[in-house]
Amino acid sequence: MPIIVNLDVMLAKRKMRSKELAERIDITEQNISLLKSGKVKGIRFETLEKICQVLDCQPGDLLVFEPEVESQ
Repeated sequence: MPIIVNLDVMLAKRKMRSKELAERIDITEQNISLLKSGKVKGIRFETLEKICQVLDCQPGDLLVFEPEVESQ
């Protein structure tokens, strides 16, 4: 998948656990886990905004586009 989710990196930089983030943005720990693993197909802007507010970061700090390399 060309979109890489760096939520775990930002949590580590902010010395925050997934549980605390989940409580502060009012979603389940399971949803945080799915987001961290990149197993989600999308994220609401409202949720992304809350994550950015709590972690004091920009969306680009959390999501990175890396094009897939085609095999020849």
